[in-house]
Amino acid sequence: MRAVLLKDFGPPDRLAVAEVPDPRPGPGEVTVRVSAVGIQFLETQIRAGLMRDAPGQAPLPLVLGKEVAGEVAATGPGVGEEILGSRVLATTAAVGGYAELAVVPADSLIPVPEALDTGAAVALYRHGATAEALIRAARVAPGDRVLVQAAAGAVGTILVQLLKRRGATVIGTAGGGQKLTLVKELGADHAVDHALPDWADRVREAAGGVDVVLDHIGGTLGREAFGLLASETGRQVVFGFSGGAPLDVKPLELLSRNLTLTGFSARALWSRPDQARELVTGILDLAVEGAIRPVVGQTFPLAEAAAAHAAVEARTTVGKTLLIP
Repeated sequence: MRAVLLKDFGPPDRLAVAEVPDPRPGPGEVTVRVSAVGIQFLETQIRAGLMRDAPGQAPLPLVLGKEVAGEVAATGPGVGEEILGSRVLATTAAVGGYAELAVVPADSLIPVPEALDTGAAVALYRHGATAEALIRAARVAPGDRVLVQAAAGAVGTILVQLLKRRGATVIGTAGGGQKLTLVKELGADHAVDHALPDWADRVREAAGGVDVVLDHIGGTLGREAFGLLASETGRQVVFGFSGGAPLDVKPLELLSRNLTLTGFSARALWSRPDQARELVTGILDLAVEGAIRPVVGQTFPLAEAAAAHAAVEARTTVGKTLLIP
């Protein structure tokens, strides 16, 4: 089969397609014939050599890729053959997804509804569960003013839509006109370019203070967002630092304004499979009903995995980026 191999850490051109042996499922595993695989920002950092201690990382050479969709092509010992041919979403054991075939744990399989194509399902899969869990962690209530950073991204596009369903006032930040247009199309009440030096002032003009910040950027933008929180009610949920530096907030700053700062780990969410499955199934059902829209911003063939990584790193992408074997 064809797979994208990473032989050395470095820039995107370290990714190259090669012929490798077909993987065989072991006990409790299945092989999925991959029709779409999602690219995660974390994978670009692993490829660059910046996350060499990432959980589950295999030694070089390795095949990156965690979130896949396709048809069950083979079953391992202990797994019934009745699922052969089923369209499923699945999570690899951290690596192996950038390929025509991927081995995954059978207990990770989630059926793809007939009304959804597999690319749309991948766009909603892990990021949809994350978005719903973030909203619950932030205790969002109708009428809350919620600031979504990187609102045109894979998680942000889902957050905007779910928050509007909750009755929140949504302020989405993004960089550039195309992304801001998308954020508005998805239902945000206000869209603000966070590349502008006065972006925080623009948020204040549009919405006053905010009750909730959902922060995936950290660094300077995360600090400026923290300054927008309304005293007494404000809470900020931090679930990443794609800006390169974590959010820096001192305990006294929380105490003096009676604010709440919460850390959120998607890894912890997926360590509770039953909860994760419930969240994913709910998101897929909403998409089938037409209540939310999956955003696949760009797709690349397997042979152009390097270009896909470069686009994700350059922040030129919107929604979910997929590889298509």
